[in-house]
Amino acid sequence: MSGDVHVRFCEGLRGRFPRATRLIAGFELESDAVKAMTVMRKRFNRFSLELHPDKTKLIRFGRPTTKSCKGNKPGTFDFLGFTFYWGKSRQNYWVIKKKTVQKRLSRFNKRVWEWCKVNRHKPIQEQHDSLCSKLRGYYQYFGVICNYKALSKAHYYVTKAWRFWLSRRCHKGKVKFQELAAKYPLPKPKIIHSF
Repeated sequence: MSGDVHVRFCEGLRGRFPRATRLIAGFELESDAVKAMTVMRKRFNRFSLELHPDKTKLIRFGRPTTKSCKGNKPGTFDFLGFTFYWGKSRQNYWVIKKKTVQKRLSRFNKRVWEWCKVNRHKPIQEQHDSLCSKLRGYYQYFGVICNYKALSKAHYYVTKAWRFWLSRRCHKGKVKFQELAAKYPLPKPKIIHSF
């Protein structure tokens, strides 16, 4: 989350909130985390709200100590389409990294495959514009540092799906995709968010 976020619940206000704010809270001591969880549950119960039992949990996510200490592996967790994990930076420091959750990447690839299959008979320019829009949207959300591999996989798969379904447009065989790709290039993977 960027900036400060304040959530207030009014006692006199009645309403349904299908989705509440998602929150990650980090604590140095486990006892502080347990205490905060208990207080949060009590506070929510006071306003007839509750935390989702499957989506609320305590995760040990400490910095790894040494490679030889296999029993003390740090945890990973998924949040808003990213898997958060510990990794080494270029300067050999431990940092928290993000990568696309595998299910999200698979879902994107499957949807692009289906889209190319259904729209293969549309004009090439129209297909190109739509695929570029899909890729740019994917890069806008998942284009964070340490996630370039997932972006390049998405680009590769979109190219593969487009080539496959264009070659099935007619009975004459495969399309000269190299010439087509030169005339209608898809946007290259790009890191958008560098924080």
